[in-house]
This record gives sequence, structure tokens and C-alpha cells, in this order.
Amino acid sequence: MAAGREGSQAPLEVPATDRGRDAALVGAMLDALPSPTLLIDADGTVLVANAAWVTAAELLDDERVRVDVGGNYFEMALRLADDATNHAMITAVQELARGERGTVSMDYALPHEAGVLWFHLQACRVGTAGHVVVTHTDVTARVVAERTSAWQARHDPLTGLPNRARLHELIGAELQRADRPAVAVLFLDVDGFKDVNDSLGHEAGDELLRELARRLTDGVRASDTVGRLGGDEFVVLSRECDTDGAEILAHRCQALFEQPFSLDGRSIRLAVSIGIAGLAAGERSCSRATELVRDADLAMYAAKAAGRNRIRVFTSDLRRAAQQKVLVAAELRDAIDAGQLVLHYQPVIHLPSGEVAGAEALVRWQHPERGLLGPGAFLTVAEQYELMDPLTRWVLREATRQSAEWLRMGLPLLTGVNVSATTLASGTLVGDVGDALAASGLPPELLIVELTETTVADDAQRAAAQFAALRVTGVEVSIDDFGSGFSSLGQLVNIPAGVLKIDRSLVAGAEERSQSAAAIAAVVALGRACGMRTLAEGVETEEQLALAAELGCTFAQGFHIARPMPGADVVRWVAARRSGTSRRPGAGAVPARPVADVVRQAV
Repeated sequence: MAAGREGSQAPLEVPATDRGRDAALVGAMLDALPSPTLLIDADGTVLVANAAWVTAAELLDDERVRVDVGGNYFEMALRLADDATNHAMITAVQELARGERGTVSMDYALPHEAGVLWFHLQACRVGTAGHVVVTHTDVTARVVAERTSAWQARHDPLTGLPNRARLHELIGAELQRADRPAVAVLFLDVDGFKDVNDSLGHEAGDELLRELARRLTDGVRASDTVGRLGGDEFVVLSRECDTDGAEILAHRCQALFEQPFSLDGRSIRLAVSIGIAGLAAGERSCSRATELVRDADLAMYAAKAAGRNRIRVFTSDLRRAAQQKVLVAAELRDAIDAGQLVLHYQPVIHLPSGEVAGAEALVRWQHPERGLLGPGAFLTVAEQYELMDPLTRWVLREATRQSAEWLRMGLPLLTGVNVSATTLASGTLVGDVGDALAASGLPPELLIVELTETTVADDAQRAAAQFAALRVTGVEVSIDDFGSGFSSLGQLVNIPAGVLKIDRSLVAGAEERSQSAAAIAAVVALGRACGMRTLAEGVETEEQLALAAELGCTFAQGFHIARPMPGADVVRWVAARRSGTSRRPGAGAVPARPVADVVRQAV
């Protein structure tokens, strides 16, 4: 940029009589331009500098950009940076002066003590003598905004780490290297992060994520890249690292969680599940970043399924299992509408009287190729692929239809239907139950809706609201698997349920472990205090049945009483039981030791 206005109008190559007038005219025209502008000849000599150029040079106060009329613009550019960019600019302007191109347009940076300034250079040829007008527009604000926007599009705003898009770019670049060395991707998922958000709030959760980002960035190698996919999921791109090295790095990442996190004045301990996917040097079995991240993700889920705070390396078996899940999900989606699902019913008896009180509906899948499948073969897939809601609606419709049919046959049985956490969270439970009852004509007092203790504890407020709405209509509500979770006494008192189903693990241990028997007795007493009846699940022996009755349980179910059976068989089973036995269940059975002694030793 120029200095001084004295003599800024240099003679142009025009007739002598018009030279002064034309020079003044050119100077006036350039002065009217708001951007710093120069008129130079083909060699870069400055012929005219406008007022904006002079002002800009004074404001910058930088000797490198001071060029007077008669000075050389090209030399000034090389003083700023003798690099390929400026050499290319000079060549382009010279070509423009010779008429070999129409214009020159480019952005360039000017490092300055106040920060990097950006200018847009625009040059065009005037006249036939090879003169060139060069304007310099300050575009710093635009460039900064564009760069900020581009950075934000590729980075996580919370942690500043590369985001999913940027990670895929970086991983893709490694996979496309001609000399492709070994590369590994670590997929990290924080165990227990949701509990932090739920208990301390999202602000504490955000601070935790920022601290995790700092720890991981400081803990990996300088050549590694840490990124955040979203939520509590992080990815580490480990360059020039084989699978063995990646496992060492994964253990180092796990060690970063050993030090507690300080959040909201509390000391929080967390763990992390890590999946690893890697390629050996030169291996081309995986050509896309999304595939490598997907494989690491599958390995992470396998690590979490193994008990959390684990590390798992991807194998082809994991991919085949994932593909099988996709296939099962697609088949199950069709099976719900194609009539392939069936319900089996496990009878429940009333212990004081020995009478059959009801039955629990258990879903089965009559697969056309694999035969009758139990719920373990498809319920997990249904949860993962958002099929629980349509599956639950089908079960409700079929169970109420069957129960209504039993009622018409003179067999009023209370029918239980299990409901998942996803159905509770969707908020459609009350409406779905109402629709099923209306379609079947079943009196609501013959339906019992069951949710596990863990499901209730995870969202006690939502569960309480929906339970209350169901009981108002006459539908009974049960808390299933009680004793397997960690629900608080306060939650239990506030849940409007009518039945507590004691988990089978307590029932199975009650014969040998006094603590289990004492726990059952405590649950029975707690249920009575809250106006609830109790049901012993998983009764498999005569001794367990007798013990459940003596401890005060109201109901019982299990293989010792009856295995699950098709709906048509329930009527025959009830008839056979009524004709073959009339005594109270467990009567005459002698426990291994007196119940009072069992409980007394525990307390």
C-alpha cells in the first residue's frame, strides 16, 4: 500500500497536450473509489495511488506496505511474502497487462500486529499501454465469518472437538492414503452418563463432557485425533496404530476415568465402554470411514453388553450378528401383521384358597422356518428397532380377546400383560389399553398391566401418572420382578400399583438362604402396608410353593404350578386341576426348616 499523495498522478501514455488533463481525470476517478486502489504498468511500477490507498497505508502503519508513486507494486508484494501465492499473483497481473487474460481476482492474507487481515484483490487492464488498475477490498469480516462457519460445521460447539462430519473426513483421508499404514478407530461410550444428566441436570452433564474432552485430548498420542459424535459418544482416530496398539490406547483411555469427576460439588465416578476397529497396514477391506466407525460402534455395544467398562475388538462375527438383527427386525415387523405371533399363558394361583386366579400372557413367535421362538429370540431386537409399541398393542388386543372368550365360557381369569419401558415412555399406554378393552368387550377389572421394577424406577413420575389413569378405569397394575432393581421406598409408596411380583431370584434362594426368605417376608409386609398384594414368581418346587404361602404371599406362579400353554389349553388345565385337587397349594409340604426360624436368623 502507498504513502503520500504528492505527485501521485504520473504521466500516462497519451498525447502531450492531453497528458496532464487525462492524468488528473484518472486520479479523480480512482479517488472516487472507496477501496485502496493503484494504477500500475506492466512492470509493476505505481503510476497512481488513490486517497483510500494512502489512508489505509497510514492506518496500518506497516513499512512493508508503503509504496510511493514510482515504487514497485510487485516488490512490495514479495516483501510481504516471497511465496508461491504472490509469485502466482504477479504472473497473473503481468499476463493481464499483456492482454493474455481478462481479469485477476483473489483473496490474500496480510499478517499484522492487530491480527491477520484479509483483502480481495481485483485487477483489470485499462487502455492499450498495458496499464492495470488494482483494487484491494478489506474482506476480513467476511473471511472470518466464513471460516468460523466452516469451523462450526466441522466441530462440536460444546467441546470444540471435531464432529461426526470432520471425523469422517479425517478417517477417510487416512483410508485413501497411497502408503496406507495401520489405522484404528476407538468408539467410546460413557457408562452412567444419563444418570448424571437425570440427577444433576444438563448443565452438569455439559461440564462433564467438556472435562472428558480435555482428559481424552491430553491422554492420547499427539498424532491421534479425538472427536465427539454426539451425546456421550467419543471417537479416537489413531494413526499408524495396529489393533494391539489400539487396545493399549483403549486401556489408557479407561484409566482416565479412574480419577473422580467433580460436578456441582459432588465427586462422581464413571466408567467407559470401548469398541475398537482397525486395519493393518495396506489392508483395503474397509474403504469408507462410515464402515470403520460402524464396526467400532458394534464392538462398543458388545463391550457394553458384556457388563460395561469393557473393551472389545471388532470381529466379523459382530457384523454377522448385526446383520441377523436387521433381518429379524424386518421379519418381526411383517410377523406382527401376518398373524405369526401367538400368546401362551402361565396360570397364577391364589395361595390362600388354591384357586386359579388368572394367567400371565407371554408372547411367542411361530416363525415359518425356525419354529416356535421364545421372547428372548426377538424382544431385544424389537426394542432396538422401535417395534415394541406395535408389538405391545398386538399383545393387548390378543390377550383381552382371549380373556373375554374365557369369560364367555364361564372362566373369569385376571389376565396379565407385560409392558416395556418404551411403551411407558411413548405415553400411549392408557389409550392402547382402552382401545384393546373396547375392541374385545373385556371388563377392565379382568386385565392387569405389568411393568418391571426397573422400568418404574427409571421414570417413576410418568409411571405413577399412567398407573393412576389405568386404575381409575378399573384396570389393575402390577410391579414385576420386584427385588431385582433398586427402586426407593419413596417411589414404591407413590406408585399406585395393586400387586408386587417378587422376583424369582428371591424365591429360588428362599429355601437355602435366610436373607432371601427375610426379604420376601419384608416385601409382603411392605406390600400390605401400601395396600398391595404379593405374587411369588418362578416357583419351581413344592417347598418353594409352601414357603411362599407361609410367608404370606397372595399369589404364585411358576413351572411347579404350570408351564405356559396356549389359550385353548388353559380351560382344560383349570378343569383338570379343579377336579383333581381341592387343597390349598403347599398344604402338607414341609419346608426344610420352620419359616419362623428362617426369618428370625436373617433379622
